[in-house]
Amino acid sequence: QVQLVESGGGQVQPGGSLRLSCAASGFSLGYLAIGWFRQAPGKEREWVSSISTGDGSTYYADSVKGRFTIPKDNAKNTVYLQMNSLKPEDTAVYYCATARRPGLTENEYTLWGQGTQVTVSS
Repeated sequence: QVQLVESGGGQVQPGGSLRLSCAASGFSLGYLAIGWFRQAPGKEREWVSSISTGDGSTYYADSVKGRFTIPKDNAKNTVYLQMNSLKPEDTAVYYCATARRPGLTENEYTLWGQGTQVTVSS
């Protein structure tokens, strides 16, 4: 079955860290791009970060630059979202998705995971 499965969400205090995983099954990430998006309650889904798994190029939204990274493990067919210095405004459901190139808009991405909840609260 071709799918993306996110994991690693949870509740963390402000300033804490979480690592989300996006594991691909039924296909190889190969030279696809992976993007992370998030959707907070009452807000539209927004782009967070992308990686081109071919050359490793990474891209970040200004709101997370310097705090989040998007490492990959080709052997595990998995891309991660390492989130440090978390803020309450990072609270959202986080989704990963695949695309031919690391775009910034939802409509460039075709296969989506189910999402994982991240809550940043004291």
